[in-house]
Amino acid sequence: MANPHPLMTDRNALDLHRARASAMFFQDEVALEVKERLTEVNRTFTDPVVVTPFPQVWPGFRCIPDQDTLRLEPEAQDLVVHALALHWANDPVGQLVQCRRALRPDGLFLGLMFGGRTLHELRSSLAEAEAEVTGGLSPRVLPMGDIRDLGAILSRAGFSLPVADSFTKTVLYRDAFHLMHDLRAMGENNALHARLRHATRRTVLVRAAAIYHERFAAPEGRIPATFEIVCLTGWAPHESQQKPLRPGSASARLADALNDAAGKLPRQKG
Repeated sequence: MANPHPLMTDRNALDLHRARASAMFFQDEVALEVKERLTEVNRTFTDPVVVTPFPQVWPGFRCIPDQDTLRLEPEAQDLVVHALALHWANDPVGQLVQCRRALRPDGLFLGLMFGGRTLHELRSSLAEAEAEVTGGLSPRVLPMGDIRDLGAILSRAGFSLPVADSFTKTVLYRDAFHLMHDLRAMGENNALHARLRHATRRTVLVRAAAIYHERFAAPEGRIPATFEIVCLTGWAPHESQQKPLRPGSASARLADALNDAAGKLPRQKG
């Protein structure tokens, strides 16, 4: 049966890139972020699982790869962590649905992924350079959703109490070639299904590096690269969870509350 979702990712290329990866600093960053967030949850988890292409970052945890079909059983886990891989999914909502079904009622899902502001400097520089040199554009950098869209898919996947937040890390590089070298070391270079299947012309890369420096370089000459990490949190539904109020069930009108609050403010002199 044909896949109802268009293929965004060439899984063979992605697996090859990941097999060559040697830089785990963002994977390590995500692992620390997850552990810090779990300390804020008043819960002991006995059956956690981590969806990750890099199990070496998660010692002591059961890990499974981020395949299109996850190796998860229904209601077998009380915690599912999707660790910096969801941005490569051909069907992100399907991945979240699988995670939600794997959770017992009131189980927790934490998903961390690169968000829409990631590498915006590189993306704009490459697009302008390619249009200038070749007169066209080709898929080069993974499209990533913004925080509002990503938060909405939690609800579509059936999670209760969905929350999406994000933080950014800015890394300084010598030049665009240094950044692209690091992306290869992270296993995050181009694995788009629709990518060009031949090497990028050197003139495009040189022009992109020049544009990047002209537009974004810091006073000391280094260029910034923005990485946005979006954190998705949701719970498997359970009757004990708080429920949103029904429309019209509030006991006071918003306008009355605002008027009442305004009446209590001190008057300004003047």
